[in-house]
Amino acid sequence: MASDVDTAPLVGRADLLKSVRSALLDDVAQGHTAAVFLTGESGVGKTRLLREAGAQLRDAGALVLTGSCLDIGDASPLHPLLQALRRFDAELSSSHTRTSSAVRALLQMFADETAGPDGAGALLERVSRGLHLIAEGRPLVLVLDDLQWVDRSTRQLLLYLLAGLGDLQLSVLAAIRAESLQGAHPLRRVLTELRRLRSVRVLDLAPLDRGATEQLAAAVVGRPLAAESADQVWQRSGGNPFVIEELARDLRDGRAGLSETLREIFLARVDALPQHAHAVVHAVAAGVEPVEHWLLAQVVRLPEQELIDAIRATVAHRLLVSADDGYRLRHRLVAEVLADELLPAERSALHRRYAEALTSVEAELHQARLAHHWRLAGEPARALPATVAAAREAERLHGYAEAHRHWSVALQLADAPTVGARTVDRADLLGHAAEAAHHCGEHARALALLEELAGAGGMSTCALHIRRARYLAAAGRSALAEAEYRRALEADDCTPRERATAAAYLAELLLHLGRYADAGRRAREALELTAVVDGATSEVVLASAALGFSEAYLEDPDAGLAVVRRALEIAEQAGRPDDVACAYLHLAELLTGPLNILEEGVVVARRGAERVAELGLGRTYETRLLAIATNGLFRVGQWAEAEKVVAAALRHRPSGADAVELLLARCRLSVGYGDIEAADRDLDAVATVLAGGGARHVIPLLTLRAGLAMWQGRHDLARQAVQRGLTESRSDDVAILAALVWHGLRAEAEAHAGRTVPVDRTAVRRLRDVADRVARKSEKAARPVRDVVDGFLALCAAEVSRLDENEPELWARSVAEWDRRNHPYPAAYSRLRQAEALLARRSRVATAGKLLREAYRTAQGLGAVPMTSEIRTLASRARVTLEEREPSRGRDTAVDPAGDDELATLTAREREVLAAVAEGLTNREIGQRLFISERTIGVHVSHIFDKLQVRTRVQASAIYLRTGRG
Repeated sequence: MASDVDTAPLVGRADLLKSVRSALLDDVAQGHTAAVFLTGESGVGKTRLLREAGAQLRDAGALVLTGSCLDIGDASPLHPLLQALRRFDAELSSSHTRTSSAVRALLQMFADETAGPDGAGALLERVSRGLHLIAEGRPLVLVLDDLQWVDRSTRQLLLYLLAGLGDLQLSVLAAIRAESLQGAHPLRRVLTELRRLRSVRVLDLAPLDRGATEQLAAAVVGRPLAAESADQVWQRSGGNPFVIEELARDLRDGRAGLSETLREIFLARVDALPQHAHAVVHAVAAGVEPVEHWLLAQVVRLPEQELIDAIRATVAHRLLVSADDGYRLRHRLVAEVLADELLPAERSALHRRYAEALTSVEAELHQARLAHHWRLAGEPARALPATVAAAREAERLHGYAEAHRHWSVALQLADAPTVGARTVDRADLLGHAAEAAHHCGEHARALALLEELAGAGGMSTCALHIRRARYLAAAGRSALAEAEYRRALEADDCTPRERATAAAYLAELLLHLGRYADAGRRAREALELTAVVDGATSEVVLASAALGFSEAYLEDPDAGLAVVRRALEIAEQAGRPDDVACAYLHLAELLTGPLNILEEGVVVARRGAERVAELGLGRTYETRLLAIATNGLFRVGQWAEAEKVVAAALRHRPSGADAVELLLARCRLSVGYGDIEAADRDLDAVATVLAGGGARHVIPLLTLRAGLAMWQGRHDLARQAVQRGLTESRSDDVAILAALVWHGLRAEAEAHAGRTVPVDRTAVRRLRDVADRVARKSEKAARPVRDVVDGFLALCAAEVSRLDENEPELWARSVAEWDRRNHPYPAAYSRLRQAEALLARRSRVATAGKLLREAYRTAQGLGAVPMTSEIRTLASRARVTLEEREPSRGRDTAVDPAGDDELATLTAREREVLAAVAEGLTNREIGQRLFISERTIGVHVSHIFDKLQVRTRVQASAIYLRTGRG
C-alpha cells in the first residue's frame, strides 16, 4: 500500500536544515557528540523537519535511527530506542547480514536483561556497545520525535551517550512540543543545563512569516493565491505550516469558504469518508501508534479487501499515514478533534477489541499496551495482571520511574469494585509501589505509600520503621529518619538481625550529621548485636565504617583505622562480593579523607580495585576505588600515574556518579597540564551527566571551570562560575567550599593584577563572608579536615592581600601549610606568589629567586605547563635564572650535554611518550599503548618539544637515543 508522502515543499526552513546538518555532522569531530533540540508549537513542522534532516544526514553517510516517544501514561523504558531498532532492522536488506545480526543481538539483550550488581549503569553500557557495533564506524544520529514524553530511562541513556561515555560519534536530533514543557516538567531542567554546552543547540521553531505562508499555500493549491484568500490563510493559520496546508487544500479542492478552525476541517473530512473508512480512522485514534495492519484488521473486523479500500480512503483524505510498521494519524491534532466524536460505549468497545486481539496472538506481548487497553475498556480485573507485568518488565530494565507509574495504576485498579479482594494482595502492591517510588526519587510518594502499607498491616512494626527511616534519609529529612531508627530499636517485634541493621544505619546517619560521638556509640551497639547474628556481614561493614570515621574525627585515628581494617577481614572471610567491595571503599575513603594518609590510601584503593574486579564488580566499585586512587595521586603530585589509573577506570564506561567522579579527576589533570581542549571536553561531559541530577558534584565542576578559565586569562568567566557555585549549591562540605572560595578570590586577584576586568568588590565581600563561615564550621571538624580547610583559607587570605599590598608573609604561611601536607601543586603556586610579592617590594631578591626555582622544579616535574609558563615569565622579568648550574671545577669538568640531564625536566609520563616517539609510533598508536586519547598524546609531545627545545620528532628522538635510553 502506498504511503502518504508530503507533496508540499519545505518552505522557510532551508537555513535551519543547514544549521542542523552542520551542528550534528559537519562540525562534530571524530569521537565527539552533539545534539540539536527543536522546540515549537503543535503543527509548526517539527516532525517534517526531523524527516528532512534525517534524510540529508543519511545521504551524507550517517547511520540514522528514528523513534518516537509515547504519551507518558503508556511508556515503557527505552521505548523509542527499541522502536528505532525494530524499524531499522525491518529496513535492512539481505546484504546487510552483519548489521542485522548486531541489531537483533541488541534487541535480544533487552529481552534477556535482568537486574544485576551493576544495575542500570550496566544496561547503559551494554546498549552503547550494541550501538557501536551497529554503527560500524559511521556517525550515528538518533532522531527522536515527541521528546516531551520521553521516559526516564531513555533520558538517562541520552545523557550518558551525549557525555561521550559510550565511545560513539553520536548526535541527537529531537523535537519537543513547547506547550508541554510547563511547570516542573523534568525535561525543562535538562534543557536549561544542556543549553550551556557548546555541543548542544536548542532551536525554537517559529511559525512562518507572511511571505513563506503565501509561498507554501500557493505550492499546495498549485497557483498563486488571490489577495483575499492569501489574507484569510495568513490570518487563520498564524504561520503554522500544518494549518496552512490544510486551509490551502480546502481552497484547492473548491470548498466554499475557508474553515474557521481545525476542528471544522477534520470533522468535515471525517464526515466525507465512506462508512468503513470512518471506522478505521476512529480505531487508529483509539490505538497506541503505530497500529499494525494485523491488529487493525482484528479491531475493525472487515474483509481484507474492504479494509484496504477503507485505509486508502483515510490516506487520500490525509487523515492517516501508512508505513511499514503500521498506521498513524497524520497529526496528533486529529486525535484531539476525534476524542469527543465517539460515545463512551463505542470507545470502550474499541479498547476491548484491541486488548482481546493483543492477548490472542503468539508474539512478544507489550504488557503496558495491553494494560492500557484493558483499563480503558473498563475491565480492571483484566487490566490488573497486565499492569503488574508491565511494572515488573520496567523494573527488569531498571526503569523505576515507569515501574512506579504502573504499580500506582495497579493500586487504582485493585480498588475497583469488580476486582475481588482475594484476587490481589494489596499489601504486596503497596510494598512494590513504595520501593519503586523510593528508587526513582519520588520520596514523598514513597512515604505516603508506606503509611498506607502500615495501615494495611502488611509489615512488622520494626521493619516498617526501618524502611520509613531509609526513605526519610533519602529525602534529606534526617531528624525524622533518626527518630524512626530509634523506634525500630525499641519495637517489641524487632529481631536481632533487624536491631543490628537499624543500629548500623543509624550510626551511618549520625556520622553524616556530624555527631561523631553518637555515631560511635551506635556503631559499637550494632557491632555487639551482630556478634550474635549469623550472616550479618553487611551490618558489620557498615557499622565498622561509621565507627572508624567517628574515631578518626574524634582524634583517635589509629583505633578507627583498626576497626575498618578488621571489617575488611570479616568481609573477606564471608566472601560476599558487595561486602568486600564496601569494606575496601570505606578503608580507602578513610585513609584519603579524614586521615589524609594519601600514599597508603592510594595503595589500598588500587589493591581494592583489583580485588573487586576479580569479584565481578568492575563497573561500579572498581571505578569508585580507582577514582579515589586518581585523586590521591593528583594531590601527592604523581600526575603521570594518576593519568594511567583514570584511563584504566574509564575503560569500564561507567555511568552516573561514578563517571562524574572519574571525569572530574581526569579534568583536574588536564587543567594542571594546560590541556584546555581536553579539560573543556570533560567539563562538558560532566555537565551533560549532571543535567539529569547530581547536586553534590556542582561545586567541584564549577571550581574546575573557574581554574581553567583563569589559565585562559578569562577572569570574568572564572568569576561567573564561582558565583554560580555559591548560588546554586548548598553543600555542607567545608573542604570543597573552601576550594571554590579560593578560586573566586584568586579570580578577583588575577583580574586586579592583569587589569583585564574591574575587580568586583561586592563579590570579594561575599567570598570573604563565605570564607569566614567555612572557618567557623571547620572548627568542629576533625584535625585532618581542618588541615585541608586551613590550607585553602591560607590561600584565600593571601589572595585578598594581592588586591592591596600582596603580603609575602601570608604566602609563606600558605607554603608551609601545603608543604606540611605534602601537596606539591598548591605549594608550588604559593611559592610563585610569594616570590612575586617579594620582587614587587624589591626586597630579598635572592629568596625570591630560590622560591621561583623550587616552584619551577615542582611544576616541571608535574608537567604543569601553565604554571611553568607563568614562573618563566616572572623569572625572565626579574632576571632570575631558573636552571641551577653546578659550580665549575675546571676546564675539563664540563657537563656532557648528551648526558641524562637532558631528560631531567620531563615527567615520567612524558618520558614514556618520548620512548614511544623514538620507536617511530604515531600519536594514535602511542595512545592505544598507554590507554589515553590521541589528543592528550599530542599535548604531551608539545610539552616535550618545549622542554627539550626541539621542533621535530626526529630531534626529540635523537636526544632520547643519545642518552642511551633507546
